[in-house]
Amino acid sequence: MLPKPSASVTTTVANPHSSAEAPDDIRTRFFADGKANSVFVGRTRAVDSSIAAQYEQLLVPVFPKGLALLAVGGYGRQELFPHSDIDLMVLSETGLPAKAEREALSKFLQSVWDLGLRVSHSVHSIKECCELHEQNIELNISLLDKRFLIGDSELWADLSAKMPKFLQGQRQTLAKHLTKLSRQRYGKFHDTIYHLEPNIKESPGGLRDLHMVHWFARMGALSDDSILAELAPHGEFLYALRCFLHYTSNRDNNLLNFEAQEEFAALEFHPYRDPADAMREYFRNARAIFRTAAREMEAVEGRNNSLLAGFRDWRSRLSNSEFTISKERVLLRSPASLPKDPALVLRLFEFVAKHKVALHLDTERKIQEHLPELKTLFHSTPDLWPRFESLLKQPNASFGLRSMHDTGLLGTIFPAWHGIECFVLRDFHHRYTVDEHTLITIENLEALASAGEGDGRRRFSTLLEEIPNAAILKFALVFHDTGKGEEGPTHCEESAVLAAEAAAHLAIPELEREDLLFLIRNHLLLSSAMTGRDLDDPATTSWLAHSVGTLERLKLLTLLTCCDIGAVNPTALSPWRMEQLWRVYLVTHHELTRELASERIDAADDGSPEKQAFLKGFPTRYLRIHTSKEIDYHLRLEDRRQSDGVVIDIQRKGGAYQLTVLAKDRLFLFASLAGALASFGMNILKAEAFSNQQGTILDTFSFADPQRTLELNPSEIDRLQQSIERVVLGKLDVKTLLKNRPRTSPPSKGSRIQTRVLFDSQASSTSTLVEVVTQDRPGLLYSLTTAFSEAGCNIEVVLVDTEAHKAMDVFYVTTSAGKLDTDLERRLRESLITACMTEA
Repeated sequence: MLPKPSASVTTTVANPHSSAEAPDDIRTRFFADGKANSVFVGRTRAVDSSIAAQYEQLLVPVFPKGLALLAVGGYGRQELFPHSDIDLMVLSETGLPAKAEREALSKFLQSVWDLGLRVSHSVHSIKECCELHEQNIELNISLLDKRFLIGDSELWADLSAKMPKFLQGQRQTLAKHLTKLSRQRYGKFHDTIYHLEPNIKESPGGLRDLHMVHWFARMGALSDDSILAELAPHGEFLYALRCFLHYTSNRDNNLLNFEAQEEFAALEFHPYRDPADAMREYFRNARAIFRTAAREMEAVEGRNNSLLAGFRDWRSRLSNSEFTISKERVLLRSPASLPKDPALVLRLFEFVAKHKVALHLDTERKIQEHLPELKTLFHSTPDLWPRFESLLKQPNASFGLRSMHDTGLLGTIFPAWHGIECFVLRDFHHRYTVDEHTLITIENLEALASAGEGDGRRRFSTLLEEIPNAAILKFALVFHDTGKGEEGPTHCEESAVLAAEAAAHLAIPELEREDLLFLIRNHLLLSSAMTGRDLDDPATTSWLAHSVGTLERLKLLTLLTCCDIGAVNPTALSPWRMEQLWRVYLVTHHELTRELASERIDAADDGSPEKQAFLKGFPTRYLRIHTSKEIDYHLRLEDRRQSDGVVIDIQRKGGAYQLTVLAKDRLFLFASLAGALASFGMNILKAEAFSNQQGTILDTFSFADPQRTLELNPSEIDRLQQSIERVVLGKLDVKTLLKNRPRTSPPSKGSRIQTRVLFDSQASSTSTLVEVVTQDRPGLLYSLTTAFSEAGCNIEVVLVDTEAHKAMDVFYVTTSAGKLDTDLERRLRESLITACMTEA
């Protein structure tokens, strides 16, 4: 409920001489008691006083009558946050005033700006205010919060008399427009409240939803006026939170980022000392607001919709002896049986998952009322797996699980779920809370089933079709991150422990239980291989095949990984990552079925003398990872290099670009190429470096163009090629290029990455693997590869993966003596750490 007007903030002519409290005093009182209403009253009184004084001084002499000043929007409902805009409407008898009058109005507005008030204004006649503006529906909405400030009271009375008739005639149209705008707003936040760093005004469940319910009430379109009172405590929490954000940012800021969460948790006027607890309270309040807003929107959308009414009639036929559907909501025919029969509860949510019909509000309340009894009932009833498995087999199992989550039942059945409810993991790469991320993974799995031709996920959907029972995979997804709510060495192992307890109670068969625990323990296996291992190294494929064991588990784990990555954030499963995951699947599948095909590593024995000379000195892995067609293409590039001295080739391949460079080898060449790409804002995804016995290098870089510079400006490809060629020939210093690259914004302090450098001499039979995890920055790969070159190391393969501000780079390196010795590893570690900390 919005705060009621203070007795000193009138709804008639404002008193320009009323005393106004000092802004610093208002701020001090807020941080002492956390009451947003005192901020609203104090700031509204001060603004009313200032505006009225300027109006009397500058406009009354020009407009003795025929003009009135109205507060609209947030100012109209006396909801002025510390840095809210001041929304004014000039109500004119004739509409747009004459030139002299406009000049006076302009001086008035300028004088208000000079007082430090950010004013948004519009000028309208009564006729315009009582018209529907479909192209500017915000005008009609703002008038729902109109409040008279000063001016011609007769003009205000005339508008007040005519507006009710207008609202009565346009109520449904206005409500539907408002609902449409809200749906569009929801889409920007992927229709969920569970963002790690939410926008507390615009996100679903934020203040804008609270306003929407308030506007429905003003229109007379609210299903029950008591809803406003129910939402009041939830609104008070968000009001205080927004006041805090405004004060600490010193601007109109609504983003509750990690740093703000920590600062808010440290305040004394609330009981939440831990940021995680404060965020759980935020989500609890946002969830209540979101659910109410969603129900009211659905009610608006359903009114006078004959098509929807017919659909409802059809859906009502789905009712059975246990459940009935009324107005697209499921009701229990015998609610008294609810706390006595756990199978009935699971059948209810199986029904929801099968038909994708939401629970009626009464059904939700009854479940929530009986949660204590249901907890005892479920924990004392074994062997419920067949019923729960049936729920998971439904086409909309994720919808049923989300309904169980919303009512609190999922945590009642599986106590481990409570540990991740509204749990904010301080990871800038993830966008959602752990529970929301988990539910999205299951939604992603169900979405694979409908992936059509041309969809990059289609090949993964073929794997889903080959799995006879996806219930275990969905159950693994439910539990795969539950360990994040526990304290333990790894969340994978903790999650497996929690899943084992649940599996034992449900009596999941032993073989299926083994698959379940394997998936949870190893759910990061394939993603780590994608970003941290050379997929063309036999040691990697052997390790993967040994770790996975069977083709059936490989398919399950590939699907789990696909859905897990896709639930991190909307862009995490990029075409590049999708391609890399599929490569992991293929190489592991090949290793597991190696007897079906033989490796052909003798291709180098064939060909012309020129081909033999070109290949001589390349590692044998070159023949494994390139087709004959690609080798012939490289030979043609080598012919050009022999005449031109250097060849630079850039081609578009799938969702990325590939740079191929042939030149005579020289010190720091690979590092210079990495720096040149970085200087153009390119993100290097993977790189490989070969050199033959003649001293010719063949370096390839796969890179992404995040700003679409090359796509939108084809001439930039030529400029990039020319710059790289000049770098290769030593005519251009890459450090000069890097200086011109725009600097990226660093993440918040709480999200910065600690540098980690690891050495592994067992990962490859010929090289030492060096893994660097650090804060990403422009030119990082250039700095790292320069450190390797200065240490006398040869870089055989580079694997690069960047997630938001986190760089995870893997290098396979050698020296003239083979693998790195202990002393060189020690010295190189220091150099790499220094390179991570030093700007290029």
